[in-house]
Amino acid sequence: MKEFILIVDDEPDVLSSIRDVLEDEGYRTVGVTTGEEALKLVEKELPDLVILDVWLEGIDGIEVLGQLKQKYPFLPVLIISGHGTIETAIKAVKLGAYDFIEKPLDLERFLLKVEKALEDARLKQQLRSFKEKEKKEIIGESPKTKELIRNIELVAPTDCWVLIYGESGTGKELVARKIHELSPRKEGPFVVVNCATLSEEHLEVELFGCEPGIPPFNTGKKGKFEMAHEGTLYFDEVADMNLRVQAKVLRALEELKIERLGGSREIEIDIRVIASTNKDLEKEVEEGRFRHELFYRLNVFPLHVPPLRERKEDIPLLARHFLREFSQKYRKEVKDISPSALKILMSYDWPGNVRELKNLMERLVITVQKEIIEESDLPYPLGSGAKTILEAKNLKEAKEAFEKEFIIRMLKKNDWNISKTAEELGIERSHLYKKMKAYGIKREAG
Repeated sequence: MKEFILIVDDEPDVLSSIRDVLEDEGYRTVGVTTGEEALKLVEKELPDLVILDVWLEGIDGIEVLGQLKQKYPFLPVLIISGHGTIETAIKAVKLGAYDFIEKPLDLERFLLKVEKALEDARLKQQLRSFKEKEKKEIIGESPKTKELIRNIELVAPTDCWVLIYGESGTGKELVARKIHELSPRKEGPFVVVNCATLSEEHLEVELFGCEPGIPPFNTGKKGKFEMAHEGTLYFDEVADMNLRVQAKVLRALEELKIERLGGSREIEIDIRVIASTNKDLEKEVEEGRFRHELFYRLNVFPLHVPPLRERKEDIPLLARHFLREFSQKYRKEVKDISPSALKILMSYDWPGNVRELKNLMERLVITVQKEIIEESDLPYPLGSGAKTILEAKNLKEAKEAFEKEFIIRMLKKNDWNISKTAEELGIERSHLYKKMKAYGIKREAG
């Protein structure tokens, strides 16, 4: 599909001429005569380029430009004017216009500007995608991670639809993005639909869009199906989608055509679909919570993302990756993790998976005031007292182990200030001294 260009000019003859020239070049165009119409149309369907006259009735072109660049900073806008001045041109460029062209238009020069504006926009999109790709790598050397990467590399170059299984926090969206990045659609959009966070009403509008007059989107709205055209549409936690919406989605996926809510015009879509779930989808089908036709439509190439407890060899790589990421983000000098601390991290089962590990490393980078993260820096139930507590033979032993660990942590927090620690614990200094002596707690060297 050729690029979509919006032309805004209050002179009908000029508007018609520009549309004819661009359509002869194969572009898809829409023309409007006011800034208000232009802003409403952009809300409904984002163009690839806007050609905008300065002098308009109502809000003028400079104000329209300002609003467009505020909401859509990457949208290229070519300003045209029959009353061009240096001041207007400078103001337009400062507001983010791609270029300024005077009327009457030199058609050859005008078409070159259009082509260059679209090409620059494509290159900037590629650069943003490349930078995003640099941040999003699947990290790990365990057999299960290597198998996952092999399967991603196998399916990505095809246009096959993929269903990703995995517990919460395992990185299912990361896998979906990697499939998109390695696919022939990598220059197209990657559009996410979070089925778990949207109500039935909002999910329909999000997916199919709506025509003007449908509350609360009175100006109309472009849906995720349209937004994903020539790219990838990712259904996150698809099992949480309402049954009635599932029927509409199934029809759209079978026909690759949609209608906006409140509309009757069929819109063709060219998309690849990737879906994910943390549930047993076959069981959901058996129990009537998920349509079997939709399940079979999505489950063309199933991928399983293993939980972190099944690829513990990856924990040191992941922990150090997040350590570098957050040290840079917060400008800290936390450089590594001690072997004893890593051993503790690898012995933990990580019910929250990679997300839990990432959150922990962010917290440690913020709180640890030294270069190396030690075992004693790890919070309960990971720290040095965790093993003792879990291996206690009875409740008395567990309580004592917890009390010892808690006192040590409070002392470290207060830099071993006995008075302050006793005050925070709500006990006398003499009582704290007795506890320290009973548990053999001594200030660490250094």
